[in-house]
Amino acid sequence: MALSQASNLVEKLVGHRDNAETVQNVSNPGRDRAKYGDPTQTMKALCWTGKNSVEIKEVPKPVLVEDRDVILKVTGSTLCGSDLHLLHGAIIELQKGDILGHEFCGVIESMGPKASKRNPNFHVGDRVVCSFQIGCGDCMYCEKKLSSQCEKTNSNTIEHGMYGGNTAGMFGYSHFAGGHAGGQAEYVRVPFGDNNLLKLPDDVPDEKGLYLSDVLATSWHCVVDTGVKDGDVVAIWGAGPIGQMCADFAFLNGASRVIMVDQNWRLDLVKAKNPKIETVDFTALPKGTTVTSKLMEMVHSGPDVCLECVAGEYAKGWGHYFEMQLGLETDTSEIVNELITSCRSFGRVGITGIYAGFVRFIGNGQAPVLLYWDKLLKMIQSGEIDPSKMLSHRIKLEDLDKVYYKFEKREDGIQKIFVQTKFSGPPAPGTPPLTNYS
Repeated sequence: MALSQASNLVEKLVGHRDNAETVQNVSNPGRDRAKYGDPTQTMKALCWTGKNSVEIKEVPKPVLVEDRDVILKVTGSTLCGSDLHLLHGAIIELQKGDILGHEFCGVIESMGPKASKRNPNFHVGDRVVCSFQIGCGDCMYCEKKLSSQCEKTNSNTIEHGMYGGNTAGMFGYSHFAGGHAGGQAEYVRVPFGDNNLLKLPDDVPDEKGLYLSDVLATSWHCVVDTGVKDGDVVAIWGAGPIGQMCADFAFLNGASRVIMVDQNWRLDLVKAKNPKIETVDFTALPKGTTVTSKLMEMVHSGPDVCLECVAGEYAKGWGHYFEMQLGLETDTSEIVNELITSCRSFGRVGITGIYAGFVRFIGNGQAPVLLYWDKLLKMIQSGEIDPSKMLSHRIKLEDLDKVYYKFEKREDGIQKIFVQTKFSGPPAPGTPPLTNYS
């Protein structure tokens, strides 16, 4: 918490860079209601209220601020493992009241005049999914659909200093990523909405289309960017939704074997869904056996490809654990070290997790959603992939603050959730029914 406050103060003193072409630090319309919020209407939203604390709050409904804005009625959002980094305050420059949530879909309620001109295929009432990153559509990276590196949606000076450049702005991911309000809410404002939305066809329900916003593109990028090919043996750290989809995509791209590294019921769940996946429970290894030595035993010289689908906030040693508790972490994650030591010579290592400056690693990084989502949508329509297989629970937005803590503790078998709002339709066939936590 102190680190976030200090970084916010430094950013305020130093000031933002001048590269952004959309307003920054509108992480809650209530921060300046006269500019960013409806004068009379409110909405429910999940807000960060301090380290290890989130709450459902009543906040002003967002309004159109810029000519390319789109306002969505949110019909579905979800909870991602990377949201726990925000809950824990591991991502700097959070402020009390920030609306979280970077994965969401919805229905267009209103559009700015330039949004409708630039994308005449969008109309009020259309069902759409939103990219978790915000791309302007015009810069060098956006022209190549490398939306994660947009040059005009995040002017944060501290991030630029840490990384040597800025990532794109991201929804609901702190002022470090531009301070854009997220979609764990009933409404959301989408800057450059003509560029950052994808229309969902009638044969793709929200329970499948929602995950084009992040998890599918991130998993696909992890596999193809690391060059998984015919005959490869792929080891994946993390049996959550990203790891599960990486396994599916690895097999689709020709992998001969996939080995999943994790612990507890998550491995049982993965094995039940896909018996071809081999598993390593790192908590059940005999004394003297490491993950690396076990993988070397299973695969001569080690796997061809090692994929990190866990994220950096999970210490496996006491020294690293206490560094994290004190906000003094300088180590490379032990998990990243395991990937490197386990991978065969001339193999490939892919990193998807958010390390917030603790690790600078070349390989994967933030997936450019817009580069992949048209292809992935067609794969959903053809039945080649089924994102709804990740779904374990459907909940109400009003219960999301409670579910954050259950998800953190891995209770109730929670994997990937679908968060419904008052605008959502009934559950799609074959998807989980509503679970009440009120």
